[in-house]
Amino acid sequence: MLWSWLAGLGAGMAFLHFVQKLLFPYFWDDFHFLMKVVRNGIQVGLCQRRGALRTVLDAFLSQAQRQPRKPFIIYEGDVYTYQDVDKRSSTVARVFLNHSSLKKGDTVALLMSNEPDFVHVWFGLAKLGCVVAFLNSNVRSNSLLNCICTCGPKALVVGADLLGTIEEILPDLPKDISVWGMKDSVPQGIISLKEKLSTSSDEPIPHSYHVVSSLKSTCHYIFTSGTTGLPKAAVVSQLQALQGSAGLWAFGCTADDIVYITLPLYHSSGALMGIGGCVKLGATCVLKKKFSASQFWSDCKKYNVTVFQYIGELCRYLCKQPKREGEKDHQVRLAVGNGMRSDVWRQFLDRFGNIKMCELYGATEGNIYFMNHTGKIGSVGRTNFFYRLFFKFELIKYDFQKDEPMRNEQNWCSCVKKGEPGLLISPVNAKHPFFGYAGSYKHTQNKLLFDVFKKGDVYFNTGDLMVQDQNFLYFWDRIGDTFRWKGENVSTTEVAIVIGMLDFIQETNVYGVAVSGYEGKAGMASIILKPNKSLDSKKVYEQVVASLPAYACPRFLRIQEKMEMTGTFKLQKYQLVEDGFNPLKISDPLYFMDNLEKSYVPLTKEICDQIMSGEIKL
Repeated sequence: MLWSWLAGLGAGMAFLHFVQKLLFPYFWDDFHFLMKVVRNGIQVGLCQRRGALRTVLDAFLSQAQRQPRKPFIIYEGDVYTYQDVDKRSSTVARVFLNHSSLKKGDTVALLMSNEPDFVHVWFGLAKLGCVVAFLNSNVRSNSLLNCICTCGPKALVVGADLLGTIEEILPDLPKDISVWGMKDSVPQGIISLKEKLSTSSDEPIPHSYHVVSSLKSTCHYIFTSGTTGLPKAAVVSQLQALQGSAGLWAFGCTADDIVYITLPLYHSSGALMGIGGCVKLGATCVLKKKFSASQFWSDCKKYNVTVFQYIGELCRYLCKQPKREGEKDHQVRLAVGNGMRSDVWRQFLDRFGNIKMCELYGATEGNIYFMNHTGKIGSVGRTNFFYRLFFKFELIKYDFQKDEPMRNEQNWCSCVKKGEPGLLISPVNAKHPFFGYAGSYKHTQNKLLFDVFKKGDVYFNTGDLMVQDQNFLYFWDRIGDTFRWKGENVSTTEVAIVIGMLDFIQETNVYGVAVSGYEGKAGMASIILKPNKSLDSKKVYEQVVASLPAYACPRFLRIQEKMEMTGTFKLQKYQLVEDGFNPLKISDPLYFMDNLEKSYVPLTKEICDQIMSGEIKL
């Protein structure tokens, strides 16, 4: 009797397991992942209720005390232990304590490339309770000046290799900003931080200097290209920094992992998830000054890397490298990042072995995140009934002609059906706040949608079109005045302003066009010339190269006699994007950015074919 009962129970359990695998194949993956996220949220909440607020810096100090001799950063063969970084960052803090008037809550801007001193200065300033603003090291001229002024810093710290960049705008900087250079010999008007570090104490900084009263307080400004022109300073709270640091842990990384960071530290991925993630785990990171496709796998083997961070372009570059023997002979088990195209994803796994790709989605300033913990190719994340209890979002209908969300006769938005692309929005409330941007409130307001489904509701507009299919989410496209190229967001308004400064340009409309074989979209500018003026293609080239980061320079120009406008008097981009850059389909004069000629040259069918075949690299 007992045996038959046990046999029946076993058969029932086996049948239920079969049904679960058939109908809900990701149930246990979802359950375990969700429990990790909930547990992390509960821990943070309990700390808040006890008044023991724990920041990323506090986590670092704990690691430095618990495992002082463990390598934290490996850079160009040099090893920096947790204790080394703790002491060096305290030395930085002591310099500013003794030689400046900085106080808790002041903002300090940081313009540095990937190097250990980036982390030393960042943590040193954090020990004083300062807000640290990460400046994009590719930005130049007026854009850089705008970024600095936007976040209102009391001081600016510049890496040795970027002193020339700051010299160009030094006379235009507000006089109350002290500029510090990480070099012994610095230009006039700049203080040598490196010189003062050599004589400063590394005595620990009292905890009272950086204790926080709320996790909603600001700890960083990270610049992001948006839909309103020049880069904006996204406010990053202590809570967001903590959430970012939990990303590697949530995907299954441990203290034994060695994480390879080639992404720039001025971005949230490299800084908050990369460095912050290693801090949470107590892991080691291998920091690279700049990504190199040719050195990538040799670095992974040399340093026994087990996890690396990526953007889609990075993996595509690796796949484009000449094949070598032993490409699967490495210890990498996880890759964490975003923007991986499905075809590149498959090619990458086929070529480099069984690496679990952990794709994610999130904006620096956003209040909604997705994580693809299942490894489903092409998806940016999972969602289901339980996810929506914690991470609320909607996909709403979007009018591509008017370039705005669709509204019905009652002026309400409506959601798309499953399988249809929709604009991703997320409710803004006390549980899911949107901290916005530094400076004018209009920048923050422009990222919000009001009265979406009912009077008084507020939603964060991600600016991204997504598709939901079988509880997986897929990125579809960007909208508005931003597109992505070379792993960076390009602000079309900023590019248009730079080109519009030329005296023969009357109107400029900038947009992104798809190019076969490339992630994202290449920049293209439609131009109207002033009456009786002709195009000086060499001057356009010189203007964009001098004023814009390389990734933001338009690869193509289109000369038009008039431009179409939307009903709200915005420049129409939809048809231009659809037209692309094919000279056989477009009767307007087209030009291509030729870096050898240092000019824009006429775009012929031959050049177009060479671009499409990959002979000409963009």
